[in-house]
Amino acid sequence: MLANLGYGALIIALMVCIYGIGAALYGVIREKNVWVNSARNAMLLTAPLITLSVVAIVILLIDGNYELDYVASVTSNSMPLYLKITALWGGQAGSLVFWSWLMSLFASAVTLRRWDRDREFLPWVIIIVLVTLTFFLCLNIFLENPFARLWQMSGGLIVKSMLPPSGAMLYMQSDGNGLNPLLRHFGMIFHPPMLYLGFVSFVIPFAFALAALITGRTDDRWIRITRRWTLVAWLFLSLGLVLGSRWAYDVLGWGGYWGWDAVEISALMPWLSGTAFLHSIIIQEKRNMLKQWNMALIILTYDLVIFATFLTRSGVLSSVHAFAQSAIGPLFFAFIALTFLVSIALLMHRWNDLKSDSHMTSLFSREALFLLNNLLFMGILVVCFWGVIFPLLSEVFTGQKVTVGPPYYKAASGPLFAGLLLLMGVAPLAAWGRSTYKTLGRAIWKPAIFAIIGIGWAIVEGVKNPWALLGFGLCALVTGVIVEEFWRGARARQRTKGENFVLALWRLAGRNRRRYGGYIIHLGVVFMALGIIGIELFQTNTQATIAQGEQITLDGYVLKYEKLSIFDTEDRRNIARAVVHVYKDGRFVQELYPRRDFYYESQQQMTIPGVRSTWEDDLYIILVEWEPVSAESATFKVFRNPLINWLWFGAIIFMLGALAAALPEKEGIVQIRQVKHSEYSTAKV
Repeated sequence: MLANLGYGALIIALMVCIYGIGAALYGVIREKNVWVNSARNAMLLTAPLITLSVVAIVILLIDGNYELDYVASVTSNSMPLYLKITALWGGQAGSLVFWSWLMSLFASAVTLRRWDRDREFLPWVIIIVLVTLTFFLCLNIFLENPFARLWQMSGGLIVKSMLPPSGAMLYMQSDGNGLNPLLRHFGMIFHPPMLYLGFVSFVIPFAFALAALITGRTDDRWIRITRRWTLVAWLFLSLGLVLGSRWAYDVLGWGGYWGWDAVEISALMPWLSGTAFLHSIIIQEKRNMLKQWNMALIILTYDLVIFATFLTRSGVLSSVHAFAQSAIGPLFFAFIALTFLVSIALLMHRWNDLKSDSHMTSLFSREALFLLNNLLFMGILVVCFWGVIFPLLSEVFTGQKVTVGPPYYKAASGPLFAGLLLLMGVAPLAAWGRSTYKTLGRAIWKPAIFAIIGIGWAIVEGVKNPWALLGFGLCALVTGVIVEEFWRGARARQRTKGENFVLALWRLAGRNRRRYGGYIIHLGVVFMALGIIGIELFQTNTQATIAQGEQITLDGYVLKYEKLSIFDTEDRRNIARAVVHVYKDGRFVQELYPRRDFYYESQQQMTIPGVRSTWEDDLYIILVEWEPVSAESATFKVFRNPLINWLWFGAIIFMLGALAAALPEKEGIVQIRQVKHSEYSTAKV
């Protein structure tokens, strides 16, 4: 009964979406607001309908209704409650419903805003959002149905169907297969939802951009409406990527945080274009430039979001992140092609209208450096896209599978990332409009002292790698720029307002959250860069088989294998856990427990490393294998990951900066800016 209710809610939601699209089209063509308002109400109705379906799935997962194929494939009796709930997005069908649900919630939030000033946008935003939602609902209803039951035919064959086949009986099971062991991690609660929130949020600015193209609104109104949506989308996507990195570090047992896996890269690509877009819209707001470029970027970001979803769910890629082979792949590809071609056609139609009267007058101006920043982001995007797509093209045209591994990505993107780090230090020092290398040189000398100190410190610490010295120097340069910007602003406010320095600094950041939130983001990037430099350029590892009481040494660490215990748990795992004592400089520092968990239900295993973390490094120990009977000897792989915790600390600072930038500013400040923008627009006319 509950499965029928959930499935019926999806069908009704699809019908409501189709009605909403038709009503909005009719209303805008016939200029009848009553039909547009009806379409608006239809879009609001999708949220409770899909919520009903989501609630039905969650109850079925918790209750263990194993006659449903989806429930049997992602849950089991031994799974804790939180994993049963998160199994909603642990499989193909459930994750698509979750995607649609989030889309309906965001659509409702947009619909509830006041539309007095931007009434002409409303019908087109409704149409674009509902077309996207219709596509995902069709996938669930016709191809990936989470409510499909298992039926046993007379010959014993088990089939999956919503309705009973002729002569079939409902196939009842006492237990399910459970989630993949890699998904049975605390990160499962947060990582996928954050990515989905980021993906779905980007649909909103895309819808407004296309609405602007359709209606001929070539000003920056659509950007100002969706600026916070874009920041929120970018924040969620950033958080999803970082949580995924941490999850990989904790669970995959390979000693790293980013493996350049194709599905990882597919999630990174919309982040790259979205980051470029966030920087680029600043130029449009400040200088009324790059309108064409910004339209192209948001179109690209939307289609990269759908492309990332396609790669994960089509089964065309072999990845620990990807779902199994599915028939939805061709439909995804067709939808991407359709939306991209329609968007580009609209962009070309309005291309001349989007031209700006302003032009860049200096290669050293801030807008020129921002544009160069965008080109570097696009360069990394091209590197990533080619690395993902080349194996697919090779298999199609030559029949041979080609693997593009981390060496390609690191060699091709490393210099581009270094260029971005340099621009983070230089661009804030350049002036808008006219700027020369002389004025830029006069502004950069103080931060350059930071860079020299950073390189000198690294040399004193024994660093000889030239790439590492360059990286540390760039990190110090950016830090110097950020410190100087905060110092100058706070000192100026201190002189004019008579406030103490700390209060002046706090109020300065509070009155210009976008600007100083951006600086905090850059500071987070600096800390993350330190962690990346440490693990990428200075990671060491060793592997050895040792008997109990014997030792492994690595970079000043001594690891002594004490014992190994093998036992079963109540949640149907077989655990092999080693005890390793860690010594540094002859002193005992910690006892670690690397282990291997084997899940009887899925007949799969997971490696859990033992990790000793400090600000200096992580000692990361993996239990590889052991002597089956007595466990007198065991094989361990050991990594030393220098500075890796600065990556996680930097990610926290990064998120705080993004949150600060996304927070609404005080009403008075916003009104002043709107007046200034209105005066600027009037002057242009």
